[in-house]
Amino acid sequence: MKRIAIQGIIGSFHDIASHQYFQDEQVQIICCSTFEQVFENIKRDPTVIGMMAIENTIAGSLLHNYELLRDSGTTVVGEHKLHICHSICCLPEDDWSTITEVHSHPVALMQCRHYLANHPELRAVETEDTAGAAEYISRHQCRGMAAICHAEAARLYGMKVLEDSIEDNKHNFTRFLVVCHPRKADFLRPLEKANKASLVFSLPHEEGSLSKVLTILSFYNINLTKIQSLPIIGHEWEYMFYVDVTYDNLTRYRQSIDAIAPLTKELTILGEYTER
Repeated sequence: MKRIAIQGIIGSFHDIASHQYFQDEQVQIICCSTFEQVFENIKRDPTVIGMMAIENTIAGSLLHNYELLRDSGTTVVGEHKLHICHSICCLPEDDWSTITEVHSHPVALMQCRHYLANHPELRAVETEDTAGAAEYISRHQCRGMAAICHAEAARLYGMKVLEDSIEDNKHNFTRFLVVCHPRKADFLRPLEKANKASLVFSLPHEEGSLSKVLTILSFYNINLTKIQSLPIIGHEWEYMFYVDVTYDNLTRYRQSIDAIAPLTKELTILGEYTER
């Protein structure tokens, strides 16, 4: 059985992503209040796997999660892209004529803002979790309250779906990373099948330092799919660069890492895995 630590509760998007990624496998979800707790569970028990959102096609990157990943010492062994589809739900006894409030995570409310603008009678209330909003309304039998969450969360907590697919952008995806203790990595992904890697490094504060690294990656036919910079606290105008690359030749990829290493500072391979 796979034990997966997630931020959120049963029915959350992290939960749904975990079950989709480990499809047809037995999964036990460990619910955590914060992403910090996800990594604490892995540190406490190296058999635990983490599922962590890292970027969204609308909201952008979760910058704090990059820092947590770098500091955790865990290894990325997979990724999963989940289509984010929001539903508005309420207690079975309620309907459009009785609800006055809609509760959800602020990002979910933002992703449905055009829909909510067409329902000015509903007061938007921010909560910590989409599924958590549904669970709270169901557990406390809060008449007159609706939640925005995934339809699966509504089903889990006995809620009635008033309308499905209410998100403004129908091409809304969140990318999740699967992380684990380094000792467990080889059991979760065959390295010979890996064709994607996540790297982090800093650079000397010199002209052209980043372009030199990118030129070398291009020479080795390494495809840069994402680059995210974060400032280094206490070092003005210096940055950590988080880079995702894809490759079709493991040897060429390894050669490229050896080639850029002398040009970087603190180069770390966060993980090598299969692109999905």
